[in-house]
Amino acid sequence: MKNTREDIQRLEKELRACQKILTAIGDETRQHLLCIMLQGECSGSRVIEFAEKTNLSRPAVSHHMQILKDAGIVKSRKESTCVYYYLDPEASEINNLIALFTDIKKCMEKAPDRKGDDFPDL
Repeated sequence: MKNTREDIQRLEKELRACQKILTAIGDETRQHLLCIMLQGECSGSRVIEFAEKTNLSRPAVSHHMQILKDAGIVKSRKESTCVYYYLDPEASEINNLIALFTDIKKCMEKAPDRKGDDFPDL
């Protein structure tokens, strides 16, 4: 069985829908910030706390947090003058990413075998 036009169109649509999260988690600095958050308080952390745990300035941390927030991975809440960032416990964008990679795997399994005489090893 091979991939249909509908399979590929669905995959393209899913890729477009996941662009923000793929961009967000594709950056090494944001990956590091996510790991810090996974080890931190569930109630969240302030930008200054992230800056102290990294070699980033507060504006740089704020920039990266905004990207993670826009991607649907991180949420924030304001208490007085302080903003706390925390991982979104629902993170529906993560579910979209899981669905994307599941569909990529299915399409890869349906792709033609490239090991035959027509495709010699390079």
